[in-house]
Amino acid sequence: MTETPLTPEASVIVPSRGGAQRLPRLIGALAAQEDAPPFEVHVVVDGDVDGAEAVLAQVAAEHPGLELSWTVFGENRGRVAALNAGADATSGRILIRADDDLEPGPHYIRDHVAAHAGGPGGAIGLYLNILEPTAYQSAYGDHQDVLHREHAYALPTDQQWRHWAGNVSVPRSLHEELGGYDADYRRYGYEDIDYGYRLHAAGYPVRILPQLATKHHAAAVTTHSKAKRALHAGSARQTFIGKHGAGALGGNRAPSGLWGAAVRGLAAVTTEPLLDVTSRLVDRTASVLPVPVARKLIALQVEAAAEAGRVHPERARRTF
Repeated sequence: MTETPLTPEASVIVPSRGGAQRLPRLIGALAAQEDAPPFEVHVVVDGDVDGAEAVLAQVAAEHPGLELSWTVFGENRGRVAALNAGADATSGRILIRADDDLEPGPHYIRDHVAAHAGGPGGAIGLYLNILEPTAYQSAYGDHQDVLHREHAYALPTDQQWRHWAGNVSVPRSLHEELGGYDADYRRYGYEDIDYGYRLHAAGYPVRILPQLATKHHAAAVTTHSKAKRALHAGSARQTFIGKHGAGALGGNRAPSGLWGAAVRGLAAVTTEPLLDVTSRLVDRTASVLPVPVARKLIALQVEAAAEAGRVHPERARRTF
């Protein structure tokens, strides 16, 4: 007699682009879950640029007990399209978003599902970033990671939606009520903050839960990669403000003071081609400078890139 498969309680949605090297670690961790309710994993490959589909077929064979499926877009359609397609392709009551560079602990599924026992809302797990040993990591990355988590945990509950990102969960019913992720966020950045804000604005609690913190093999491991993302996020911020108003983010002011003047001055001339040059120069010099000096240089480059995107959103041209 053939057993009827259990209806999944949770669906793990994994948007992935260029993730062939990252996916085996994530899938292996999901296959090793303990005390988890029935769940499925669906990966959406956003244009197969590195043989990710073949890798998925291989890891599926290595983990026959894991309910793993995937969708492959013929071309790059963006993270929003991947997230919405993953939700449409699955059936679990709880939707768990797991980016392909996560390394979940053994109770990842159990804890995400348990986070929704008290009623509908959104649950956020912060990143425990694992950075490659670079000058950026030594001078800025690890330090900034600690500050970021401290700030997030200190936020009042009505502001925690700001940290909606790649390690989150929500009941499917709320995802459908919101209409999924907003397709207007085609480039990098703010599609997550928009989603978290819409949950909050609809009256649902959005909470950061320490037990959901998860190892994250971060992609931004150099000043160049961090600043490039900051430029695009600054640009996408204007899309968010156009939809929800500057008040949702506490305003849209330029940085002030002497430091703000330096940020604004560099932002005035920052473009993607120039950023390619200046941020790589910072990366090369950071390893030979005193840590406090290197940290300030990196911060200046990253904050100026974000300000350039905010003031000149058209400067964020490339996709990645």
